[in-house]
Amino acid sequence: MCPEREADPFDPELGGGGGVGDCSAGGQGAPSEEDAETEDPAPEELLDPDDLEDLAAASEDGDPEEGAAEGEALEGDSIEGDDEGTAAAAPAKKKALEEEPPGPDIPAPPKSTLREALEWAFQDEVGVPPELLDRFAEHAYMMLEANRHVNLTGILDPREVAAKHYLDSWRVLERLSFVGRTVVDLGSGAGFPGLPIAMAERHTSVTLIDSTKKKADFLADCIEKLGIKNARSHWGRAEEYLATNRCDVVVVRAVSSVRENVRTLRKVRQSLKDLVMLKGASWSREVRAGEREAERLGFTLDTVAEHELPEDMGKRGILVYRAPGGHGQ
Repeated sequence: MCPEREADPFDPELGGGGGVGDCSAGGQGAPSEEDAETEDPAPEELLDPDDLEDLAAASEDGDPEEGAAEGEALEGDSIEGDDEGTAAAAPAKKKALEEEPPGPDIPAPPKSTLREALEWAFQDEVGVPPELLDRFAEHAYMMLEANRHVNLTGILDPREVAAKHYLDSWRVLERLSFVGRTVVDLGSGAGFPGLPIAMAERHTSVTLIDSTKKKADFLADCIEKLGIKNARSHWGRAEEYLATNRCDVVVVRAVSSVRENVRTLRKVRQSLKDLVMLKGASWSREVRAGEREAERLGFTLDTVAEHELPEDMGKRGILVYRAPGGHGQ
């Protein structure tokens, strides 16, 4: 864990990774209500070389494993729409996201119960400060209370919340270094893994992006009430944000397949150095199914780290792809 620092974590002078100052724009500045519905793309966008390549690649696709791998999500998470950047996605899909039904009307368990569940989930982990678990419990309570109004998670049992959300996010920190780096959490939803990363690593600047305004507002509320100074919420699409902002790492959890994730980032692939995807037990099938598309777009699989959650709650895979923006660095 890194100690507190007085400096603004979004200040360009913080250094690290080569892009800390580059992600400072965007912040919590969500699009205006008048811009909620996206206009159709300009005619010249339809002639983008990447779009033409996608059409050619799609006509060649015939991988029998692709259908099975597409759209896998970690249990209990809603999948962020991965085709929102296409011309067909515009107003209807945006409206559908905004009208997403709430979660089950079940009161959140007491914070003490959530804290005990976190203590259980992290009992074998090393170097976890008790105060960090306290903050996780606060966020868990806020999430489960807000879940009655905004569909944030299908996981409601305290121990499953502790293991499948917080421990799963923590394991990324155990295996990868985010110190001094700028991180974009694509399709953050309830804040995983972005908020646990920000709470655990004070020297990491984290931007949580979600295209559903209610979720982006929830994240902004958590950041304010929990006093997380190195995190910010952004309402919009990650590919639009990265068109004008650079970062060191994009993290993706419960957002479609490997293949669709690299496609989502195809036009902004020079804006990031690493792409980290948190996957379930069938990660290897997804990697095979998306291998050709990843290679075509310049994403190189660099590292795979596997781990298991307690009490047979599932196997997980952490995939680290080197993005075009990080080649040679």
